[in-house]
Amino acid sequence: MKFELEERVEKFGENIINLSKKVKLTTFTRSIVEQLIRSGTSVGANYFEANGASSKKDFINKVYISKKEAKETQHWLRMVSKADESVIEEARLLYKESQELAMIFSTIITNTKNK
Repeated sequence: MKFELEERVEKFGENIINLSKKVKLTTFTRSIVEQLIRSGTSVGANYFEANGASSKKDFINKVYISKKEAKETQHWLRMVSKADESVIEEARLLYKESQELAMIFSTIITNTKNK
């Protein structure tokens, strides 16, 4: 499961980058796209850090950050959809994936705390 989730968060980050490449960059959209890339790719980076954590507390903290970044990515996906309507459908799919990832991270946090 751990390695499947690693692949999934990496694919999510790649898909965020691919979506971002499709957005018509203007002064208006540039900062939204930058924020989207930061939060969307941070989901996986923090999950990878969690898997190398030095303690249970550190692991929970890193997974929590992944969850937080997934939630933030939902916000930026909504904003980018509004800023460039040509990416609405792809953003919706990524929004759904970020919701699922956030729920998975919540479950991991709960289960780890209960061990």
